[in-house]
Amino acid sequence: MGNRIKYIIVMLVAVTIVGSGIVGIASAHFTMLFPGGGMDVSPEDYIASLGEEKTVLITWGCPFKELFDCIDVPEVYVRAPDGNITQLTPVETSVDGVKAYKVSFTIDKRGDYIVSAAMNVSAIKGEFVDHAKAVIHCGQATWNGWDAELGDKVEIIPYIRPYGIEEGFVFRARALQDGEPLTNTTVYIVKYRLSDDPEVLKKAEAIYPQDSWMMVKGYTKTDSDGNFVYTLDEPGVWTIAAFGKGVMERSILIVPVFESFPPAEKGDYSTIPEADTTPETPAVGLFTTVGLIGLIAVLLRRKRSGGLR
Repeated sequence: MGNRIKYIIVMLVAVTIVGSGIVGIASAHFTMLFPGGGMDVSPEDYIASLGEEKTVLITWGCPFKELFDCIDVPEVYVRAPDGNITQLTPVETSVDGVKAYKVSFTIDKRGDYIVSAAMNVSAIKGEFVDHAKAVIHCGQATWNGWDAELGDKVEIIPYIRPYGIEEGFVFRARALQDGEPLTNTTVYIVKYRLSDDPEVLKKAEAIYPQDSWMMVKGYTKTDSDGNFVYTLDEPGVWTIAAFGKGVMERSILIVPVFESFPPAEKGDYSTIPEADTTPETPAVGLFTTVGLIGLIAVLLRRKRSGGLR
């Protein structure tokens, strides 16, 4: 009996260690959705024209360090602005020597399209599942559908429209699990840097060797209503991930952030000299007053002298 209890305890510890390892790896690596079909992605890629065919690249890896092979074939859907949901067929491709997938669809309506990809991202089938989604916008002032719920096991619902926002915006969203508020759960926020600054981690290590990762990966938690906020302080493409409770699943929302608008004007501005507005000192004012009194006294004396004649 004693040996059996020891065996059960050992197995529980082993499962806990394995589970912690999976979560640890998963917290550093994410499923990423990139419109445009390549890794050199920009916020403009999440804006489309009517009639355009959009190709979305699906990858897995660290947004500021490296990519890895997609472990499984993702299950991909697109929600159109009118609410219709269509399943897309992923096609295997290669990006920087690693296995990835891509899907394509046509933008035939004005409004917001939500591309959603569910992918197993652990070595053991079904152990850890990402539910990643990105919004692609089309149409002048046609802002509908960006906050729609897809019904994923774990899902992030934005309160702020996830496009057309600029650097420095405070982003606010809600995390759900089975449609209910996901309270006190971990949320990671990471900017994608592989195409513009792949050496960012080394730069952080040189300045903050005690904990360089704190400078490249944000960390927050949801409140009692499942809400969370975070300031997206740089332009680029951001990954926001919320972890579920009691399940090996998480939600990922891709948010593109534009540079400050309107852009600063560039040019050579000449310096206009300013007028001297320095106030006179008390001494100067006193001398002026005394001089005026003296002048008035002289004039009065002359007038009186003239009257005696």
